[in-house]
Amino acid sequence: MLYLYLKALHIMAVIAWMAGIFYLPRLFVYHADAEIGSVQSETFKVMERRLLKAIMNPAMIVSWAVGLYVAWDIAVLTDIWFLIKLALVAALTWYHMALARWVRLFAEDRNPHTGRFYRVINEVPTILMIVIVIMVVVRPF
Repeated sequence: MLYLYLKALHIMAVIAWMAGIFYLPRLFVYHADAEIGSVQSETFKVMERRLLKAIMNPAMIVSWAVGLYVAWDIAVLTDIWFLIKLALVAALTWYHMALARWVRLFAEDRNPHTGRFYRVINEVPTILMIVIVIMVVVRPF
């Protein structure tokens, strides 16, 4: 029974993490067009920081911790499908860290990218998510 509760917790954490991963670059799209020092820009800074610190970071940590425990518990740590999923989740974590860096740069008024860049980069987690879900549900390997 504990396994099912942990699996549910893992899924909830992943949903929260993915929601943030999809939303934060969308905030960047609009923030990139806001004038530095404007009320709008300062509001985006608060929104971005809170999303990252209060939702995304805790959700990522819970996703990793519970996910690895469940994988260990059901003995799939050496299965090919799981190793592929793990590599893709590591890539998603790298993406998360890039988002965190951009939050910091926006906070310092040093955004290096255009709104178009953030629109394009926002497609990366979608592709990763599709393959991750296929690895978990279909287990093709």
